[in-house]
Amino acid sequence: MEEAKGLVKHIVLVRFKDGTAQEEIDQLIKGYANLVNLVEPMKSFHWGNDISIENLHQGFTHVFESTFESTEGLAEYVAHPAHVEFANLFITKSEKVLVIDYKPTTVRI
Repeated sequence: MEEAKGLVKHIVLVRFKDGTAQEEIDQLIKGYANLVNLVEPMKSFHWGNDISIENLHQGFTHVFESTFESTEGLAEYVAHPAHVEFANLFITKSEKVLVIDYKPTTVRI
């Protein structure tokens, strides 16, 4: 197995609080996406809704994925004032949050 050089993925799974308007969720997603323009170490951002047919989502409805070039870049992002401000707002609308950071690994066969 081969670990991708330096690359780090930051995965956030979320269930928004009941009663959170779709417009509010849309604004949060736009705010999250805009962090890629404000925090230099953040290289990309993707998101989506759960579409699993296995029903193993445990209540999580949205997934957010950010890419960083290193663990140091991820640490810089976490401490960045733009991220801190956004995260404080995001968490107030979230019922359930799970965060996983990992270095992608490929299997050579």
